[in-house]
This record gives sequence, C-alpha cells and structure tokens, in this order.
Amino acid sequence: MSGKAPPSRLASDAVHSRLRREILSGELAPGDPVPSERALSERLGVNRHAVREALKRLQQAGLVRITQGGATRVLDWRQSAGLEVLLDLMERDAEPPAELIRSVLEMRVSIGVDAARRCAERGKADVRERVGSLAESTATRVEAADPAALEEFVAMWQAIVNGSGNLAYLLGLNSLNAALDAYPDLGRALAPRDPRALRQLGKSIAAGDDAAAARAASALLEADLD
Repeated sequence: MSGKAPPSRLASDAVHSRLRREILSGELAPGDPVPSERALSERLGVNRHAVREALKRLQQAGLVRITQGGATRVLDWRQSAGLEVLLDLMERDAEPPAELIRSVLEMRVSIGVDAARRCAERGKADVRERVGSLAESTATRVEAADPAALEEFVAMWQAIVNGSGNLAYLLGLNSLNAALDAYPDLGRALAPRDPRALRQLGKSIAAGDDAAAARAASALLEADLD
C-alpha cells in the first residue's frame, strides 16, 4: 500500500499553502474577499473540490469566514487564529521579526513559570523526582560545555509541563518548540547557561515547593528576554 497522498489531497494542500501565505503576509488583508472557487480553480489549475477543502481548512484555522451564498472573507488572524499559526509565521521569513521572537519567548516564560509551580504543587512524587534528576544532569552538562545540554533541557521542560497536568500548556509547548526548531541558531542561543538556576528549579519541584519553583523558573527563563 502506497504511503503517497492522493492527487486531490496534494492539490488541496497547494491551494491551502498559497492562500495561507497570502493572508499571513497581508497580501489578502482582513475584510478582503477571497477569490471565488471557480476563479481559484482556474488560476491555480486545480479542481473546485480541492479549493473547497482548502477553504474549509483555512476557516478551521480562523483565517477566513465562509458565508453560504456570499463571499468568503479574510479574517484578522490576530483576533481569530490559534497557536497553529505560530509556526507558519516563524517559517514565512528567513529571519523572523524581533517582535515575533519576543512574543514567543514571553509566552515561553508565562507557560514555564506556571507549569513549574503546578508541577511542584500537584505532580506525583516520581514525576517530581525525575524533573530534579533531569535538572541536575542538564546543569552538569552545562558545566561541561556539552552540546547535549540543550536536548536535556528540552526533556526537562517536557517533564515539567507533563507533571503540571495542564493539556493546554502541553500543546502550547509543542507549538513553541516547533517554532524554535525552525531556527536552529535561535534554539542554540536559548540553550541553558546557568547551572545554579537549573539546580534550584529541579530541587524546588522535587521538594514540592510551588512558590520556589515558580521563582526559579522565572529567573531561568526571563534571562533569555534580556
């Protein structure tokens, strides 16, 4: 059985990517009508079913509003879209704008601090102990200038967010990691550098001290904003 996508899906993907790029770049501005199914079909050389499927996906992502019997119009994605648009924005340019990077890092701080607090507060003992162990091994790798410290750091945060018991935080972390992965140089710049802060975070969570965990997470993540 072939693992290739059927031609209809490939055509729909192409239309979806084209329109999404035009919306996020501002070429199609909020309030603008999207060309009709017929016009898009002729312009892009695909059938109308592929266009219809692409428009449905754009509506689900909060990028357009489809009105039966009326024009499909572009929405202001800043007011209607979700985190799935974040990676699209990061990948649109060779170098993401500073405003976008700052927004991503501020959200990282927000999720990280509260996740650390909740992990310490309600995480099971074995989960909290694992976080402490990962924090210690990350700190040790940082001290040894081991490039694997970044991978260990990511695993530590994955364990913290899992331990927080907050599914929305977990999905948000996935989106943030995917966005940062799109720019390896940025990811390397965000590698942990403070072994003391790492150990403090790990010990606070392992001990179940939620207030200390929040302070330690804030100190660790806020440093990247500076």
